[in-house]
Amino acid sequence: MDREVRTRFAPSPTGYMHLGNLRTALYTYLYARRTGGKFILRIEDTDQEREVAGAIDVIYNCLKTAGISHDEGPDVGGPCAPYIQSQRKDMYMPYARELVEKGHAYYCFCTKERLDQARAEAEKRGETFKYDKHCLNLPKEEVQRRLDAGEPYVIRQNIPTEGKASFDDVIYGHVEVDCSTLDDNVLIKADGLPTYNFANVIDDHTMGITHVMRGNEYLSSAPKYNLLYEAFGWTPPTYVHLTPVMVEVPALDEDGQPVLDEEGKPVMARRKMSKRKGDPSFEDLMSEGYLSEAIINYLALLGWSPRGEREFFTLGELEQAFDLEGLSKSPSVFDINKMKWFNAEYVRRLSPEAYLEKATPWLSRVLDPEKFDFKRLCELLQGRTEVFSDLPQMVDFLAEMPDFTPDLYVHKKMKTNPEVALSALRLAKPVLESIPASDWQEQRIHDDVMAAIAESGMKNGQILWPLRIAISGKASTPGGAFEIAYLLGRDETLSRLERSLNALN
Repeated sequence: MDREVRTRFAPSPTGYMHLGNLRTALYTYLYARRTGGKFILRIEDTDQEREVAGAIDVIYNCLKTAGISHDEGPDVGGPCAPYIQSQRKDMYMPYARELVEKGHAYYCFCTKERLDQARAEAEKRGETFKYDKHCLNLPKEEVQRRLDAGEPYVIRQNIPTEGKASFDDVIYGHVEVDCSTLDDNVLIKADGLPTYNFANVIDDHTMGITHVMRGNEYLSSAPKYNLLYEAFGWTPPTYVHLTPVMVEVPALDEDGQPVLDEEGKPVMARRKMSKRKGDPSFEDLMSEGYLSEAIINYLALLGWSPRGEREFFTLGELEQAFDLEGLSKSPSVFDINKMKWFNAEYVRRLSPEAYLEKATPWLSRVLDPEKFDFKRLCELLQGRTEVFSDLPQMVDFLAEMPDFTPDLYVHKKMKTNPEVALSALRLAKPVLESIPASDWQEQRIHDDVMAAIAESGMKNGQILWPLRIAISGKASTPGGAFEIAYLLGRDETLSRLERSLNALN
């Protein structure tokens, strides 16, 4: 009978959720859901120096916002609790001692000074430092005496000096390395806490993890992991080492200047996404007004190809469609313009009510909701919105008339210029003044102005373009002259119109 699939996402609480990390969580979650298995959240906080206060809450909030729910974890419990490594610290030493008894690990009493000297000598020889097994063959009596004396120590993995260490990976196939190239890495540190690599193996086994998905930066560590599994006589999990998420940036020369091709265009280079280099995290995208559903949909396609040409998936649909066969062997590129396109598509699919709810906080940054009809404004904005953070600058002209020059009235297609605009505004002003405040509605404004245009013999655009410019001060606005006049209200519209007329006279 097949084992139940148990996957895990095991982040370190170092401050934020970068998109590569979130994608790993997503794929791990999707595979568990697709197979009817369990998705476990484990916090790997053995590196206490790098831990950031509040970072665990960031992890919880990001997963919740993304819709990724875990079946077991620190906040929900489960049969393998605790799910925070620092709370499991007492369980690792017995396993390390078991390895010592079996000859697969040993106590090392080397001082920092000796290790630093050995490292410096290796550098002089142009070699990569590798521990020389100095403490491997210490007599048991000496080891016990030094332990009893309280001498500081670490426990190191005893890597074979000959043969191969290997593992099988879903994406990379069979991977093997010469054992002679591997270092006797530390399993238990001098403070008694396990290293990341050791705790990782023990936790995965004791939590029954069947599939491990992680970044391919761990490929070089996997042979050591498998040696530990073999030493314990355990069945290793199925490994899935994911290719990285990259970004394209201008290539720079040694002086930090952009590299140009023969046509003078920047040469582009790829690098891994990095918050430190200004790339957005999940929280950054959310704070800029991207929809979590759009982010998740786009992330799912960065490294995984669904069957067919379909691009848009809800999280529930991804749970049904995701498979390991669709994972890519090539790095994927995060394109912020493609991300914006995805987001715009999701924004357009929102119900008017949902759009209004999401847009209101952004509109309220520059507009008083008591003074403006947000419902009508959102009807005009929804089809033009890529990212919600764009909204304030799209509507700020309603709060305060921007300065503009008469050349904004020039429009070749509309056949307008400042002289035509002056005539147009003189025509529109009395028409708008004749509409009482009690009847200042979009349809009434439309009907009265259009009737006046018909009587004047002028083209519609020759009146409406200058009117929109006169009351908005912008060439691009959500809605035209009628919608803007309605949103501004009678007094503000006539006030702006008067100012614009005076500027043209």
